[in-house]
Amino acid sequence: MKTLSRLLSLAIVTGVLFTSCDSDDDGAGDTPTVETNLAGVIASNRTLDATEQYTIASTVIVPEGVTLTIPAGTEIVSNVGTENYITILQGGKIDVQGTADSPVIMRSNGDAGSWGGLVICGNATTSEGVNATAEVGNLSYGGTNDADDSGNIDYLIIRDAGAQINADSQFNGLTLYAVGTSTTIDNVAIINGSDDGVEFFGGTVSPNNMYLENNEDDAVDWTEGWNGTLTNAYVTNTITSFSTAIEADGVNNNPTLVNFTAISANGGTAIQIKNDSGATINGLTLTGFETTFAFSDDAPVSNLMVDGENADVAEDAVYSTSSTNASLFAWVTNASDISGSTLPANISSDLTLDASTTYTINGPVLVNSGATLTIPAGTNIVSQSGTANYIAVLKGATIDIQGTEANPVVMNSDDGEAWGGLLICGNATTTEGVNAIAEVGGLSYGGSDDSDNSGSINYLILKDTGAQINADSQFNGLTLYAVGNGTTLTNIAVIGGADDGVEFFGGTVNLTNFYAENLQDDSVDWTEGWNGTLTNTFVNLTIDGFSTAIEADGVNNNPTIVNFTAVSTNGGTAVQIKNNSGCTITGLTLTGFDDQFDFRDDAPVSNVLADNANADETASYTTSTVVATDFSWATN
Repeated sequence: MKTLSRLLSLAIVTGVLFTSCDSDDDGAGDTPTVETNLAGVIASNRTLDATEQYTIASTVIVPEGVTLTIPAGTEIVSNVGTENYITILQGGKIDVQGTADSPVIMRSNGDAGSWGGLVICGNATTSEGVNATAEVGNLSYGGTNDADDSGNIDYLIIRDAGAQINADSQFNGLTLYAVGTSTTIDNVAIINGSDDGVEFFGGTVSPNNMYLENNEDDAVDWTEGWNGTLTNAYVTNTITSFSTAIEADGVNNNPTLVNFTAISANGGTAIQIKNDSGATINGLTLTGFETTFAFSDDAPVSNLMVDGENADVAEDAVYSTSSTNASLFAWVTNASDISGSTLPANISSDLTLDASTTYTINGPVLVNSGATLTIPAGTNIVSQSGTANYIAVLKGATIDIQGTEANPVVMNSDDGEAWGGLLICGNATTTEGVNAIAEVGGLSYGGSDDSDNSGSINYLILKDTGAQINADSQFNGLTLYAVGNGTTLTNIAVIGGADDGVEFFGGTVNLTNFYAENLQDDSVDWTEGWNGTLTNTFVNLTIDGFSTAIEADGVNNNPTIVNFTAVSTNGGTAVQIKNNSGCTITGLTLTGFDDQFDFRDDAPVSNVLADNANADETASYTTSTVVATDFSWATN
C-alpha cells in the first residue's frame, strides 16, 4: 500500500490538492470557510457541509486512518473524466449519513460514463491474495481480515458513473475491492451508469436495499470469490445496451442473494454465470428477459441454487418469488422528474400530468407509497409493448384519473402489440394473506383494511393490453390486487387486449360502468375471494379464440354482479365457475354463446344465483338493462 507521504507527493505533483484549507473539519469553535472543490488526499478526518455543493476536481483519496463523513442532503458533482472518482484506501473509512428524506447524491453531468464513481478498498480476503493491485489507479486491496471495516453508507444515490479506463476496463457506480463484513452498506441507488452498477472483487461485505436503474453493463457483478449477502435488490433496465442483471465470474464462494427482482423492457439475459462461480438465491422475480440464465465457460448449473433447487434453464421457467418491490426505493428523490414526455420509473411524490402532452412508458412506472399520480381529462399515455411496460400503483399510493365522457384518459401501446396495462395494489383482504407477492415485478399486496383507498378512476380507456409473462401468466387491462372499497372505479373500458379485461385478486373494490371489447381471454375475472360489486357491464365479443365473458376461481366470497350484458358473434362460453367460486347476479343478458354456464373442478351450481335462482343452462337470460350505446364514449 502506498504511504501517506507518497500519496501527498503525488497529489502535489499532479496539482490536485484542495483549493482551500480544511475549513469544514470537525474543530470545536472553528469558523467554517466554504470549500467547494474536492481533490487529492484528505489528510485528516473531514466532515462535509450539507449546505454546499461539492465538485470533484480530480481523484479524491481517503487514506489509512482517515474518515470522510458526508452528512444527509450533501450533493457532490464530479467533473468529467476517468481521473475523477472517490476512493477509500485500505484502512480508510467513509461515513455516508443520508436519510430517506435527504439522501446523499453523487453525480456528474447526466451522461452515463462521465466519472468514476465510488471505489472502496478493504482488507478482507480475495482470490487475488494480499495487497492485490486494482485495475483502477494501481490501488492496493485484499488481506486476511474478513471482518474489516471500511465505514458506513446509508441512503446514497450514485449517477452517471462508469467512465471507461481502456477497451477492457471501466469504472462502476460502486466498486468494492475486498470489503469486509463490518462495513455497512444500506439503501443505495445506482442510476444511469455506462458499466456495472455494483461490482464485488472478493470480500465479505453484505449490502441491503440496492436499486439499480439503466446501468449499461451488469447491474450486479462479482468475481474473486465474493461471499457476502445482498438483500433486497431491485433492477430495472429500459435501455437496449445493458448486459445482464447479474454477472458472476471466478471462484465460487457461494454468496447469497435474498429477494432479487429484475425487470427488462428490452429482453436480454437476466443472469450470467461464468467459470466456476455461483450463488444461492432465495426469492427471485424476473420479468421481460428473453433468457433467464446463461452458463458460460463450463460453469455448472448446480452452482446456482434458486429457491432451494438448481436453476431452471428451461425457456419457459418462471421466477416470481422475490418480495423486493419499488416501494423500498421511494426515497430516490429525483424519481418524480419527467425526462421529456417519458413517465419516470418511480414516482415518489405527487405528480400531475399535463393533458396537452402525450406521455410515453418505457419500462415499469411505479407510484410509490404516499404519492399520488393525477391524470387529467384528455391525457394520452402511449406505452412500448412488452411485459416490462406497465403502470403500477403500489400499496399506500393513489391514482387520480380525471377523465370525462367527452375527454376520457386513453392508455395504449405504440405499435398495437400488447403491453402490461394498469395495476393497483391495495391493503384489503385476499385469501393469499398479508403482503402477498404478485406474479408481476415482485409487487406486494394484501392486508386487513377492506376500506383501503387507492384513489379514483373515471373515464379511462385501456387498449392493447395483456402482454404474456409466461405460458401460464399474463398481464390484464386493469389488474386489481387486494384493492379496497374506498377506491372509486367508474367508467372504464378495456379494448383489444391479449388477456383479461379486468381481474380482481381478492379485495373489496366496486366497479361501475365497465366495457370490454374483443379480449382474447376473459372479459371479467376474479380469484382470491374478491367480494365487491360490479355494476353495469357490457361485453362485446366478435373475435375467435376468446375464453369467457366471466371467469371465477378460488374461494367464494359471493361478489355481486348487477346488470351484466354479454354478446358474442362467435359462440363460446359466457360464464365459467371454477372450484368453490361463485357470485350473485341481478340482471343478466347473454346473447350468442354456445354455452351460458360452465362449472368446473367440482364447482357447485348453487354458488351462482342468477336473477334469484340457481344458474340454469337452459334458461334465457335477457334481464340486464345495459346496452352498447351506454358506452359510446369508449367506442366512438
